[in-house]
Amino acid sequence: MIDPMTVLAILAMAGVTYLTRVGGYVVLKNRALSPRATAVMEAAPGCVLISVIAPDFVSRNPADLAALAITLLAATRLSMLPTVAIGVASAGVLRWLIG
Repeated sequence: MIDPMTVLAILAMAGVTYLTRVGGYVVLKNRALSPRATAVMEAAPGCVLISVIAPDFVSRNPADLAALAITLLAATRLSMLPTVAIGVASAGVLRWLIG
């Protein structure tokens, strides 16, 4: 059985994520962004992905290092969504296989 506090934490994180996305639309709906602000907004997902996978750069777990290499290869060839999906899937499978 899943711990109720874990479920609560997941729901809280989902709620905060949703509110930040909706909040951005509400605050910026009547504004035109400058080219620089647009570039920053477009770069944000990549920054988030790097912050998630950066700890694996110092990992000694072979499964994490292999998943990192696969994710970096995917990032050079694919857009954000397939890269994230490949990274998550490869990490899960390699951790299951290698440990």
